[in-house]
Amino acid sequence: QLQLVESGGGFVQPGGSLRLSCKVSGRTFSDDAVAWFRQAPGKEREFVAAIRWRSDSPYYGGPGGVARGRFVISTDNAKSTVNLQMYRLKPEDTALYYCASTSSDAGLENPGSYTYWGRGTQVTVSS
Repeated sequence: QLQLVESGGGFVQPGGSLRLSCKVSGRTFSDDAVAWFRQAPGKEREFVAAIRWRSDSPYYGGPGGVARGRFVISTDNAKSTVNLQMYRLKPEDTALYYCASTSSDAGLENPGSYTYWGRGTQVTVSS
């Protein structure tokens, strides 16, 4: 059983930056992956980025991924935390951001692959 708690959301102007953190409590394995998803009102949950605790290969999805070139996912194994550093934020990045954990080898972009979820942290980008 894992517990995930997100933090770091808030209000930021377009072009600004935010750093989200996901604190994971419970027993984890090096091959487990933690991902960030987001969901805006009236829209489906959307994959942002994922990383395994061994940190050898962060994954940002396909060429059209929302995180590419602007977001960086990283782990702090000593603190059992996965961070999402977001740069050059846009109004369309406004959403509730969730972190989730899976031990699955595939389907990192599929919310259904994840067993444990946090409650989310709100990010609002507006002038």
